[in-house]
Amino acid sequence: MALCITEITSWGVLYYAFPVLAPEITGDTGWSTSAATAAFSVALAVSGIVGIPVGRVLDRRGPHLLMTVGSVVASLAVLVVAWAPNLVWFTAGWVLAGVAMSSILYQPAFAALTRWYGPRHLAALTTVTLVAGLASTVFAPITVALSHWLSWRGVYAVLAAVLAAVTIPLHAIVLRRPWPEAPPAKRSAEVPDDVRSIVRSRPFVVLVVAMTLGSFGMYAGVVNIVPLLDERGSGTTVAAWALGLGGAGQVVGRIGYAAFARRTSVRTRTVGVLAATAATTTLLAFVPGPVWLLVALAILAGTARGVATLLNATAITERWGASSYGTLSGILSAPAMAASAIAPWAGAALAGPLGGYPHMFALLATACATAAVLALASVPRVRTSRPVVAGSQAPAGAEKAVDADGGGLRT
Repeated sequence: MALCITEITSWGVLYYAFPVLAPEITGDTGWSTSAATAAFSVALAVSGIVGIPVGRVLDRRGPHLLMTVGSVVASLAVLVVAWAPNLVWFTAGWVLAGVAMSSILYQPAFAALTRWYGPRHLAALTTVTLVAGLASTVFAPITVALSHWLSWRGVYAVLAAVLAAVTIPLHAIVLRRPWPEAPPAKRSAEVPDDVRSIVRSRPFVVLVVAMTLGSFGMYAGVVNIVPLLDERGSGTTVAAWALGLGGAGQVVGRIGYAAFARRTSVRTRTVGVLAATAATTTLLAFVPGPVWLLVALAILAGTARGVATLLNATAITERWGASSYGTLSGILSAPAMAASAIAPWAGAALAGPLGGYPHMFALLATACATAAVLALASVPRVRTSRPVVAGSQAPAGAEKAVDADGGGLRT
């Protein structure tokens, strides 16, 4: 429960407040939209880079000290953003926020739950992401409401206080439970059991590329849904509510994930989720209105994005086991976070040359569709010995190669 509360607060303050406040920030300071968004993008890039050593620390020491210190740094970073006198200090605040993000957002929470709950980790992950999926639903409207009474600097100051009051004590007190030993590595003839071999394997490389493209498409869509709807006449307030309702869509997607996982293979659901993201992004690109329909599509996009979060959270354990989850997850997440970092800036920068946000969303849909195709080759194959059937021509000790997701045989 503690991680549910801290994740919804951390995501709401560090991520979802910015798309709502960005127009006011640029209007008040005179900074260009691209420059302000680039500062936010830097935070996400830093989070991805720092996430690799953070993953190693998580595997060895657990989340208690890491997430507690991360909460302190995050609160200070938001205050730096709020009080920044110029664009340089504004960017510096987001760099510091990026360091904190790597220590308090999903990656460390997922690593902790995967180790603590073992075979039951999917239920724990689902619970946390269900609650955290409401971050935009809760914090986008709150941010809009605060902005009616305070400047954007005042809003961020209030949010920094909320972040500190909620996350620091919970991480410091509740995450003290013992850190269990890592489970044994997954062993087979074709699935390597050491980190270096896994990282160099073709399925891992393909998975990284697919998740990176998918993340680019999804997160550029999230951050730019407000200007897309605003460009189509919805107004900023309605667009902010659409962003928030997209969070509700994430919750709906996550509720059904366990049943979805039971009925599909790893490959099928990876390809399916990325294809669904491509489809909803395409509809947002080409459906001109009315506004209520665009809001409905934003909710559907949120549903696909919600399923994708759990897909990413379980990608390592479903393919290579949980023995080095933190390390492998950090490596997998780093380029995806970099793509997520570029996405907000790229969306704002490309919308003009491409002729508007609808055309930019069409480009995002292409990225997601490419990711879905690549995901077909993202599952390793395991080689297991096969008993000889009476009367068959197969020699003793013959082997079969089976996809780690249980699909497809190869003699």
